[in-house]
Amino acid sequence: MQTLKIALQKSGRLSEISLGLVSEAGIALTNGKRTLLAQSNTFPLEVLYLRDDDIPQYVADSVADAGIIGEDVLLESQHTLEIVHRLGFSRCRMSIAVPKDQNYTGISWLNGKKIATSFPNILQGFLNENKITAEIHHLNGSVEIAPAIGLADCIFDIVSSGSTLISNGLKEVEVVLQSEAVLVAAPGLSEEKRVILDNFLFRIKSVLAARDNKYILLNAPNDKLDEICRVLPGMKSPTVTPLAIEGWSSVHSVLSENEFWSIIHQLKDAGAQGILVIPIEKMIL
Repeated sequence: MQTLKIALQKSGRLSEISLGLVSEAGIALTNGKRTLLAQSNTFPLEVLYLRDDDIPQYVADSVADAGIIGEDVLLESQHTLEIVHRLGFSRCRMSIAVPKDQNYTGISWLNGKKIATSFPNILQGFLNENKITAEIHHLNGSVEIAPAIGLADCIFDIVSSGSTLISNGLKEVEVVLQSEAVLVAAPGLSEEKRVILDNFLFRIKSVLAARDNKYILLNAPNDKLDEICRVLPGMKSPTVTPLAIEGWSSVHSVLSENEFWSIIHQLKDAGAQGILVIPIEKMIL
């Protein structure tokens, strides 16, 4: 039987998250990241541990069948790979930032400026799209200090919280794109490997759905059931079962993490009592 070879970051912002996802999907690996290649005895999968910048090339050359990388890394590599699924974690934005004392008046301000970045291809595409002529300084690290030492007028870099910009006297002025982790596949996968990839994705989606949702149980007076059920979205509709106490029922449902706190207050206002919120280990949609 064939195995699916997937490339993961050996270290970096996606490494631990990706490995945790694989583990939660019930895929145990035989050895750690000290070796280039790890195998699973519980799923037809092999893991290649690589530098994040190398993953697109390995997948494009079909050395690896699939990979988990940041969308920013994929776009910068300029390789044409299939984005099988957007994974929804390691979100960040890629932005232009200028010294905080600069009077930034819009994209045209960038004309004739020197811009420091570790992502020259993405930046050049943005400049071309907006008909801006600027000088790009390609740096491999410490991009944020470039304006302070006179190397550049501004920078283009990944922004998460923005604290690094603030500590270096910069302000974010243009969001060029939003990025997140993506599962990518090599061109021309065999039918057998495509089936394994689909099964892998099924497991991953189940884990991600569980992370994003909570199981909720509550007690409700029967005369408030209609109002409470309208508040609860559920996967289809809430489950309602009678309690031993006459006039009361138990209501079970699933809430997304984003809706959780606002809906909890609505439920209490509608008369719900004894609300229990339970993590979900796996969620099959």
